[in-house]
Amino acid sequence: MDKPVLVVMAAGMGSRYGGLKQMDPMDDAGHVILDFSVYDAMLAGFEKVIFIIKRENEEVFRECIGDRIAKRMQVTYAYQDLDALPEGYTVPEGRQKPFGTGHAVLCCKDQVNGPFAVINADDFYGRRAFQMIYDYLSSPKEENGRYQYVMVGYIMENTLTENGYVARGVCRIDESGHLMEIHERTRIERHGDETVYTEDEGASWVKIPEGSIASMNMWGFEQNLMDELEQRFPAFLEENLSENPLKCEFFLPSAVQQLMEEQKAEVAVLKSEDRWYGVTYKEDKETVMKAIADFKANGIYPEQLWEA
Repeated sequence: MDKPVLVVMAAGMGSRYGGLKQMDPMDDAGHVILDFSVYDAMLAGFEKVIFIIKRENEEVFRECIGDRIAKRMQVTYAYQDLDALPEGYTVPEGRQKPFGTGHAVLCCKDQVNGPFAVINADDFYGRRAFQMIYDYLSSPKEENGRYQYVMVGYIMENTLTENGYVARGVCRIDESGHLMEIHERTRIERHGDETVYTEDEGASWVKIPEGSIASMNMWGFEQNLMDELEQRFPAFLEENLSENPLKCEFFLPSAVQQLMEEQKAEVAVLKSEDRWYGVTYKEDKETVMKAIADFKANGIYPEQLWEA
């Protein structure tokens, strides 16, 4: 069995944050959030990481992050190019936004030969999450005729920011701990004591039950997901490009939801009690820096992560 590899989606533009948020230092040593995630992944057992980036950002990404991680892990790059589209499709005029997380993962198809984990570049997941997902991907599964995937789920209230709205996959879990439904909600925020989302620019709000499980795009897959994404992406473009040419996105959770509905896949949910940290907005940075300083003070991380 091939060892699991880590796939990091780092091509997002950080539109709400402003600038390349993945490269914003979070401590005096110059580490970014991604350093801590990949370090935790390395301790869990991952030996190879694939960074999905924009081609034009490669030089600065290598300089700011990739080269130092390459001292202790195998590092490769995949490029989420806007024009990496199926035959017969072209980039709509004026589009700058990448085509979403499903497209991002598809862009590293040629580099994945076995089980792999997927994370966002700008979310702090916590060490236990990486150990759980590595152990799951490394363990043998009983064949049951379905793809056997895994997701680390977080308590929704632990994933919010006080500084604005967030996008999360809102999940429903069955009694056996498997994912039943996941729906991407792109505007979730806290209103008083309630967590709510809107799909009509705030004209109406829907309450999310307290304690709901949120997906932070921390997934574990088999290689077969790549073939499924490749087959589904053209249908997505056919349906959505004409309606929303500049902003439609091929979401990874939506593809997973389709596979579950077709009874082709089942997804085990590993629950994390950890608090999410991230920099959705510039105002979040102070909170993240304090948390990392506390982790270091408690001996969880060394001052220099990548010095052997």
